[in-house]
Amino acid sequence: MSELNELPLQLNNELTSLDFSSFHFHESLQESIASSGYKNPTPIQEKAIPVILEGNDIIASAQTGTGKTAAFLLPILHKLMSGAYNDNEVHALIIVPTRELAIQISGHLDGLTYFSSVSSIAIYGGGDGESFVREKQALSKGADIVVATPGKLISHLNMGYVKMKELKYLILDEADRMLDMGFYDDIMKIISYLPKERQTLMFSATIPPKINQLAKSILKSPVEVSVALSKPPESILQQAYIVYEGQKIPLVRNILSNKSHQSILIFCSKKQTVKQLTQQLQKLGFNAMDIHSDLEQNQREEVLLSFASKRLPILIATDILSRGIDIDQIDLVINYDVPSDGEDYVHRIGRTARAETKGTAITLVNQEDQYKFKRIEKLIGKVVDKMPIPVELGEGPSYEDSKKPTQKHREGFEKRKQSTTNKTDAVKGVRKQITISKKNSTS
Repeated sequence: MSELNELPLQLNNELTSLDFSSFHFHESLQESIASSGYKNPTPIQEKAIPVILEGNDIIASAQTGTGKTAAFLLPILHKLMSGAYNDNEVHALIIVPTRELAIQISGHLDGLTYFSSVSSIAIYGGGDGESFVREKQALSKGADIVVATPGKLISHLNMGYVKMKELKYLILDEADRMLDMGFYDDIMKIISYLPKERQTLMFSATIPPKINQLAKSILKSPVEVSVALSKPPESILQQAYIVYEGQKIPLVRNILSNKSHQSILIFCSKKQTVKQLTQQLQKLGFNAMDIHSDLEQNQREEVLLSFASKRLPILIATDILSRGIDIDQIDLVINYDVPSDGEDYVHRIGRTARAETKGTAITLVNQEDQYKFKRIEKLIGKVVDKMPIPVELGEGPSYEDSKKPTQKHREGFEKRKQSTTNKTDAVKGVRKQITISKKNSTS
């Protein structure tokens, strides 16, 4: 396969004005679309759906919140509803990086298959014995669509009862995220169980070299589709506060005291920070809860349900939710920490201003994070407005004009480098002592 950026099948960026009836979907699916409130296809849907309906492999990149889930679900559901398939086999497999995304897609499927007999199941870690039995039954007797995280699916595949010999459709969603999480080998192992003759769809927020490598391995003459890559929607009001670390909690308290925001999602870079911030806000009287990997699956689902139903106004999370949550009407996202990856920034703030609404994204930038935030501004092609800190919180640090790392960054890097060298030397010393001891013991 040729390089993806040189593929002959490139789609034109010019779109026509369509509604969903233009795709001539199966009658049951069209009824579900109308009931779900879908009106006009988004750009990624308008570009990707015809390609998938024609049977082509596809590699699609689109920013978060653009409707990409429906872009692959709708044409696959149409094919399943329109064709004749063996009831005892899995026909479509959707692989996702996180359980939250598996649950989200499963929820979409429940709505879109309401007027049809298409069956589906979500398979992910963290369940109990009863859920494992349900998963085994669906995989051995056949479910039309399986949405799964790699590790849990491999657990079932290793037991030999999964029926995928007649699988027709493979979808990799958030492919770049899966590779970032180290799932490349798992993905290739899963694919080894699948028939070679199938239609493969790959959706990714970005197309870095490692995605190109994966695409070359599993796609056949794919059509490349790209929509507004790595640019936050204009409907998001982006703001930043330049602060000292000690000013963050008082500033968050000040922001949350503004009653104009009803649904607030706060991102922290570390699980421990999530826990500490949640405790602090609860002590200040805010109705806030956290979600992280230490919680049991049923606890995580309960927290998400409370947040989605607006019973919980403030949710604090790590980046596990930056791509795995699909809740409309989140009107404020706060980056308590600046993410290390610019793409994570785009995905974090993309949780607001969804479904044609507006939203606000606020980032707290301490001295050490200033260089990272400058790189993010360069990535998104926008200088984010710097807001004045409330007078009662005191003055914050100045925002460095230099686009290079500060002396503090360089010193920190050198310390980390020296620490790594010291650890390496220490390990070498221990190994040397072990080798000497072995020689002495054998002499």
